Amino acid sequence: MGMNPTPTSHRFRTYDLCLEALRLIRAPLAAIRVAAPGLADQLQRAATSAALNLAEGAKRRGRDQAHYYRVAAGSAAEARACLDIAAALGHADPAELAPAWAALDSVVAMIWRLTHR
Repeated sequence: MGMNPTPTSHRFRTYDLCLEALRLIRAPLAAIRVAAPGLADQLQRAATSAALNLAEGAKRRGRDQAHYYRVAAGSAAEARACLDIAAALGHADPAELAPAWAALDSVVAMIWRLTHR
C-alpha cells in the first residue's frame, strides 16, 4: 500500500492506515454511488468517522480515549460491511474491493490492540 508521503509526527500508524483505506475506497465508491447512492453515502460517512474518531482519540486519555477508539473500530467495521453489501448486491467488483477490505480489517485489528493493552 502506498502510504501518504506527508510527515506523520502528529499522527500514528492506525490513523495512517485508516487514511490509506479511504484512498482505496475512492474508486469503488464512485461505482457504488451510481448504483446505490445511499449505500455510498453510508460508506463514506463510516470510513470518515473511523479516521475522525482515531484522530480525536489520539488526543484523549484513559476511558475517554478508549471510547473514541471503540467508536472508530465500529465505524471501520461498518465501512467494511458497506463494502460487503456492495459486493453482495453486485454494485462493485470484489477484486477491486479487496485492498480496501484488507486495510479496514487491519485498522480494526490495530484498534483492538489499542483498546486491549
